[in-house]
Amino acid sequence: MPKTSADPVKRWLPVVVWLAFVFFMSTGTFSAENTFSVVRPILAFLFPGLSPDQVMMIHGIIRKGAHVFEYFVLGFLLLRAFRARSSGEWKWRSSLLAVLGVALYALGDEFHQSFVPTRTASMTDVGIDTAGGVLAQIVCAFWYRYVRGR
Repeated sequence: MPKTSADPVKRWLPVVVWLAFVFFMSTGTFSAENTFSVVRPILAFLFPGLSPDQVMMIHGIIRKGAHVFEYFVLGFLLLRAFRARSSGEWKWRSSLLAVLGVALYALGDEFHQSFVPTRTASMTDVGIDTAGGVLAQIVCAFWYRYVRGR
């Protein structure tokens, strides 16, 4: 991962923008019912032989994949922000702070969803979200060690 600027705005503005995006994705606009109304016709067009149960399963996988993606990006952005002043060597402290930030935001996000009538709060989703943040740290550690290390 390339070293980032020490300017706090350049480090933290992308994090804040992404947090706002994740918050927006947690609104009723992106409830399972609303996303299903978009996914179902696409799947019916691409794979007309799918059963309703298969469509539901694929829709669930897409939704959980979106969780992993959202929090993977958040984990990367948090790592980038925490590493900005680092000397260039890998420090697990930055990764641990990034994962902690991801987990705390995931908990807050689920708490927020508990107040949205068309959404449900789920500790499973907190785990999936946190896994996305952990995956970002693994990818960045791999990149740092094997790609950047050359």
